[in-house]
Parts: sequence; C-alpha cells; structure tokens
Amino acid sequence: MSTTTTGPFGRTLCAMVTPFTTEGALDLDGAQHLADRLVGRGGCDGLVLNGTTGESPTTTDAEKAALVRAVVEAVDGRAAVTAGAGSADTRHAVELARAAEAAGAHGVLVVTPYYSRPPQEDVAEHFRTVADAVGVPVMLYDIPGRTGTRIEPDTLLHLAEHPRIAGVKDCAYDLAGSSKVIARTDLAYYSGVEELNLPLRAVGAVGFVSTVANVAGPQLAAVLDAYDRGDAAGATGHHQRALPLVELMMGAGLPGTVTAKALLGALGLPGGPVRAPVRAAARARTGALARAHAELVVAGWA
Repeated sequence: MSTTTTGPFGRTLCAMVTPFTTEGALDLDGAQHLADRLVGRGGCDGLVLNGTTGESPTTTDAEKAALVRAVVEAVDGRAAVTAGAGSADTRHAVELARAAEAAGAHGVLVVTPYYSRPPQEDVAEHFRTVADAVGVPVMLYDIPGRTGTRIEPDTLLHLAEHPRIAGVKDCAYDLAGSSKVIARTDLAYYSGVEELNLPLRAVGAVGFVSTVANVAGPQLAAVLDAYDRGDAAGATGHHQRALPLVELMMGAGLPGTVTAKALLGALGLPGGPVRAPVRAAARARTGALARAHAELVVAGWA
C-alpha cells in the first residue's frame, strides 16, 4: 500500500506549454523565462515538457531535445523536469526517451500507444521496453479518451513491479480503479484532470500534472496544501473556487494548449501562437479566460 506524500517527479507539476515565436519557431528564451516563473512564483516543483499541452504532435525530435536542455538549465535543480516520450511506435518512444535522458530530463512520461489499440499484454511490453532503455524514472500516461486504449488496473499492478516504472498520470476517470492501484502499489499517482486533483489526493495520489498550472499553479497547489495540513474544508473551498477557470480552460471545447496560450498572452507571459491544426482562441474566449483568472486571484489567492 502506497503512503507516498511526494513523488520522484515532484508533487505540483505543470504540463508546460512550448513557447513559440510570432513566426512559429521554437522560443527557447521564452521557455526558460516561463519555466523560471512557474518554479519560482508559480507553485510548481515539477515541470512536464513535450506532452499534449506542449504540442508534442507538431514539434520535431530535435525541438523536443532542445526544449529539455533549455528548461533543465533554467530551473537549475529547483524542480524535477519530466519529458514526454510518447509514440505509437515503440522504437520511436525508446529514441525519444533516450534523447530526453541525454538532454538532462529527470524522468520521462510515456503515453499508451495510440490508434493501433494494442491488447493489454502489448501495452505492458511497450512500457517495459521503454523503461528498460533508460536509467530515469518512468511515468505512465493513462488517457484512454485520446489513445483509445486504457491501461487496465491489473496491467498497472504488474507494471509496478518494474524498478523504473515509478508513476502514473491518471486521466482515466476511474476513481475506483485508481484507488485499487494506489492501495496495492508504490506507484506515485498524479491527477491529470484538474477536477479530480482533490478526490485523487484523498485516496492517496501524490499530486497533479496540470495544464491550468501554466497560469494558476499557486491556486491549485493551495488545494493540496490545505488537504495535507488537515483542513478539508479549506481544500474544498480552494478546489471549488478554481473550478470556473478550470472549466473554461479544459471543458469548454478548446484544447488546453489553446486556452493556456491565450491566457499566457493576455498576462504578458511567454507562449506565443499554437501550431496547426489547432488554432488560436477567439478574442471573446480570451477575454472570458482573463476575467475568470482575475476573479480567482482577487479571491485572495495571489
């Protein structure tokens, strides 16, 4: 049974956007500035790069490695840096994981192979192959709504026996299944959906990996802080006050990358444009996001 209160990847993790210049090129200076802010003032003790929020489908392998090197340099040991190494091709996932480790990442995030919908024994072998290829901790990314394939709880129980498979980013929306794995393993569980940050913490998760943390890390961290000091009512209050922004960013029909970059731009922070096929948020949506963010800060969470 896991009683972990902090994980090998951190506790309050931001799924960081990948900043681009106005011309659409990788903005490494902007990435370093944003990473420094997220760690220094943004309530984050871990950063996850090259994930869905980081637009990994539209960045090259070379850009991914360059981003890891730049962010590792910027945070300078103040936070754990985990790099996405997901692919539908096991060989490519191994290459990405090794490149991330060589660039200085402290861990790698590996998503379930998508589109091909492999059976569970093949899913497990994919993860073991990547974990065998690196010397850093591996976080599994369970997001069946995007990949089409669940990492079943029984599969996770077996994968937990691997010495480098250390955590799970949980976007399965299965509190019972997650509770089972948390209770029977030492895997560090991270909520990957902000509305479940508090419920999952209550059943033993370590923390979160959050897109909303790009703009509201301290507010999300306050939920865990209150819960961990025994203030359940305070945790619930913080959780409820964050929900309007969470809903606008994650549940109103636009990808989180789009809404995060829109709000970062409105706040004068690095983000830049998104890459096609996704498109920038409309001005009205950006205004609504800015108002919701301002209301959250005015609520006494600055």
